[in-house]
Amino acid sequence: MIDSPSPLRPAVFFDRDGVVNVSPGEGYVLCEEDFHLSPGIVEALALCKQRGFQLILVTSQQGVGKGLMSQATLDAIHAGMQRTLAAADAAFDGIYSCTHLSGSCTCRKPSPEMILRAQKDHQLDLTQSWLVGDHDRDIQMAINAGVPSTLRILSHHEPGVQATHTIATTADLATVLDRVLPRHIVS
Repeated sequence: MIDSPSPLRPAVFFDRDGVVNVSPGEGYVLCEEDFHLSPGIVEALALCKQRGFQLILVTSQQGVGKGLMSQATLDAIHAGMQRTLAAADAAFDGIYSCTHLSGSCTCRKPSPEMILRAQKDHQLDLTQSWLVGDHDRDIQMAINAGVPSTLRILSHHEPGVQATHTIATTADLATVLDRVLPRHIVS
């Protein structure tokens, strides 16, 4: 008997700084104490899980490449985030970080590489997936990967790439996602 492959699952890809956590502005979150979840993000993540979506974090963390923090510190920040989110059944199923300096890798946004690695690792259906970001490079990464639905959180970055939906703040994210995300069967 031949085992049939697992069915592909949709995902919601989330940018980190300015979406999952409060933006540090032009700097970097360099320690756990400076990492603060954005208003409404826990509810939005939990809703995505309830609808049957995998949660994938795709983040550029050039602070590691610049030597401002170590990979171990970044891992500790993400582990603390995951512990907090797990308490609300809202933890990420995968975390993908580009820690390289600009121009020194193939995974830096708007490259689709982080999304495509997640697709392979988690058997994802990108045609049914979404991306939530706050910058043109996030939206363009989704487009480059074939993710058809995007949601932009307005920020200090002037929009130049058209997103499917645009909202002012993460506080509204769960309400908007509740309206637009389909329900998927969770097996």
